[in-house]
Amino acid sequence: MRFRILGTLEVQAYGSRVTLASPRQQRALAALLLNPNSVVPVERMIDALWEDEPPATAVKQVRNCVSALRGRLGEAGGAIVTDGPGYRLQTDADDLDSLRFRRHVAAARGLAGRAKLVDAVEEIRKALALWRGPALDGLRTTTLAGRAALLDEQRADAVELCAEWRLRLGETAEVVRELTEFCGEHPMRELSHLLLMRALAKEGRYAEASTLFHGLRRRLADELGVDPNPDLRRLHEQILTDATPGAPAAIAPEPTPEAPPRHRFDRAVTELAEAVTWQWRAEAELRSLHRPQPIMLRWSAVAGPGKPALRGDLDDIAETFAALPVPQLVVLGDPGSGKSVLALMLTLELLRTRAPDTPVPVLLSLASWDPRREHLDRWLASRLADNHPALLNAREYGTDAPTRLVLGGHVVPVLDGLDEMPADLRAAALDALDQTMAVGRSLVLTCRSVEYEQVTRESGPVLRAATVVRLEPVARQEAVTYLSAREGAGQDRWLPVADRLRRDPDAPLGRVLRTPLMVDLARIVYGRPHADPAELLDAEDAGAIEGQLLDSFVPHAYAQVPQPPGRNPKTSPSGRYTAAQATRWLGFLARHLERARSRDLAWWQLYRAVPAGTRAALIGVLIALCFVVTGWVDDGPALAAVYGLSFGGAGYLTHRFGRAPEPLRTELRFAGATRKFAGRFAIGAGVGVLLGLGWSLATGLVVFLALVFGLVFAVHVWLAKPVDASRVSSPQTILRNERTGAIALSVSFMVSLGLFDGMAFAFTAQTRFLPVLGGRFDVALAIAAGLAGASFGFFMARGTAAACYGLAGAIAGGQVFPAATSPVLPFVAGACFGVGIGVTVLVTRAWGNYFVHHVWLAATGRLPWRLMHFLDDAHRRGVLRQAGGVYQFRHARVQERLAAVSDGG
Repeated sequence: MRFRILGTLEVQAYGSRVTLASPRQQRALAALLLNPNSVVPVERMIDALWEDEPPATAVKQVRNCVSALRGRLGEAGGAIVTDGPGYRLQTDADDLDSLRFRRHVAAARGLAGRAKLVDAVEEIRKALALWRGPALDGLRTTTLAGRAALLDEQRADAVELCAEWRLRLGETAEVVRELTEFCGEHPMRELSHLLLMRALAKEGRYAEASTLFHGLRRRLADELGVDPNPDLRRLHEQILTDATPGAPAAIAPEPTPEAPPRHRFDRAVTELAEAVTWQWRAEAELRSLHRPQPIMLRWSAVAGPGKPALRGDLDDIAETFAALPVPQLVVLGDPGSGKSVLALMLTLELLRTRAPDTPVPVLLSLASWDPRREHLDRWLASRLADNHPALLNAREYGTDAPTRLVLGGHVVPVLDGLDEMPADLRAAALDALDQTMAVGRSLVLTCRSVEYEQVTRESGPVLRAATVVRLEPVARQEAVTYLSAREGAGQDRWLPVADRLRRDPDAPLGRVLRTPLMVDLARIVYGRPHADPAELLDAEDAGAIEGQLLDSFVPHAYAQVPQPPGRNPKTSPSGRYTAAQATRWLGFLARHLERARSRDLAWWQLYRAVPAGTRAALIGVLIALCFVVTGWVDDGPALAAVYGLSFGGAGYLTHRFGRAPEPLRTELRFAGATRKFAGRFAIGAGVGVLLGLGWSLATGLVVFLALVFGLVFAVHVWLAKPVDASRVSSPQTILRNERTGAIALSVSFMVSLGLFDGMAFAFTAQTRFLPVLGGRFDVALAIAAGLAGASFGFFMARGTAAACYGLAGAIAGGQVFPAATSPVLPFVAGACFGVGIGVTVLVTRAWGNYFVHHVWLAATGRLPWRLMHFLDDAHRRGVLRQAGGVYQFRHARVQERLAAVSDGG
């Protein structure tokens, strides 16, 4: 039986076409074929069969329809099986054209990856030959249309891929012929137009290429309100340049004029490998993964058609992965079975044996990915940029090096913790992984067994080419050996535990000590000579034993022990924190992460631990206090109230409804900034001149303002992207660099605007433009101040802040009050105004936002005053682990337990 959905729905049996009796049967079969070998719930079948409101007997009619469909298909009807809440159609790749299409495309990408472009083009043309029109042409209901549209998108991607490969082979005429028709069918696809423009330019048809560009630009502007992407614009400019008399009749597709020398990008790959190696080697040492001899992690491949029977341990997992026909590995295991440890050790071993021209394994936690909002490749690139911000330095590594590393196949994603994602995101994540990685790209994925099996039941078979291995329980003898590894001669504290494990391996204690996490926690909790492991024998419930070990972990990690002389406080845990304090603070952080459904403890997201209304009020009150003082100095309590309410209200609304700031990953650097410094100085000086003239200041004061504003604008060029990609971001470095940038920005605004306010108060002519309210308010000044406030707000925090601070500026700036009666008063008022502006700027940056909320949480006893010191100390004690710029709890179960049992905060 052959099924065809890449066009109109067709069914063939023994060379003859099978006619389906009704459109309802066709829709039912289409719903099953769009999800081959996956369960389609009855509810989804109902949605597919009825466009409008289904009848009350819809469930019964679906059953009747499926029964009739089975009869119509004859012997092949047995492939439609009832499975739990719905139906599943069992079919092979050879029997369904959409599966054959994906297989050909994957094979073509593999051939292209090995530089066999001729064979790749032949293979992908076989895939495209399967298409007879839009998927399920003429049969799309609302439910079916979404999945069918995905197939159409895959076809479009394949057409563009084929065209790109043929361009490299010099087959420009064929590309022009095929893409001209394709672009007519898809008038908004930018990549297709880019490839067609390249092909036309190679043939010297510059006018046609330019006409094609202008047509696309007009359509994008009319329908989407956007311009063509930068690659298209650069190509068009190059075409215009080459279209001059005597220009060569060919155009190179890459690199573009701005493309960096190849050796710079190669250096990015090399330095990324170095950075990842140092990052995870240090983490492995902090986690004591080599001391004592690590627990033996054994694994075995999950049986499957065409999958080899593999078994091994931690020492040979890297060699096994390198030998896989398709370099994709899924690691499953129970909670605490060692999946994260295996991922870390696999990453280090792949880095150790990595050849110069091979991809770099990069270990990342999946907890921060939302597949509904962000494409996998975009997320991977953003994580590379977060952990290695120097890669964004275009001067050093070229434009957008993180994205090029991902899309160019220079990175092997080692993705840890699919199960640690929110439950409602796992199916979407696995589907996105299947779509993106189905082309044969390298991948390592870890997940708990139960969660993975549940997701695959819901979404159907995924990552078919991947080898799935399952971590095996720790053998009891290996557990005993590990637990007693540090015992001295004659010590037998672990003997009762060993006897119980041998006599009754299925007892609660035996079941608990089958996972490396629990074995390691037992060693930590009972590792000191005075502790008695025999306490574990008293509990008769596995849950009670696990709870006992988890609850004892933090107190034992913070046990007060004598420190040796000469201890380096920067590399050793501090003795200043008691177990009670650590338990309370870590419990609060654990509850914060559980509420946020996250595993990543990022200092710049700490504000989420404070209720939204409270955190906005904190910011609003702080800003209001600064401007109350300013208004009081200017003209007494009435103006103080106006200033405080307007600017405090703007701060409240901005931080209540606006987007929270992210840290700016910069560092202070002076080299190579002379030209930029001069340019920024000129812009700042121009602003100063305009402000001085607008407020009718004397010439000397205008010049002075120009110098001040020029310097204020120019110093920001010294805050630049890092230049060394071999350095990994850490929470401390991100905070330190962000703090430098935030303070520099706030001080520059404080000095420039405070100075201007004071000078304007002291020396401006008392001119009234459009006075109202008895001369107490000037509409013209209000408009000017409102525009200035809106510009300030937009620069700091975009739309919401622009509206709020624009209104605040209009209300406060339109106030008319008497000129200064004392020569000192204007400068006091300017200083107060500058402080208010500086504080406003500071709290709109990530560090200032963090500082305010950290002070609040520390003052209320929920966190320590030296939070980053405490987190670093917890990291060195093994309670936390570090993943780039964020911390995570050592294990998800530790976080969950702390959140569940700690007191409310």
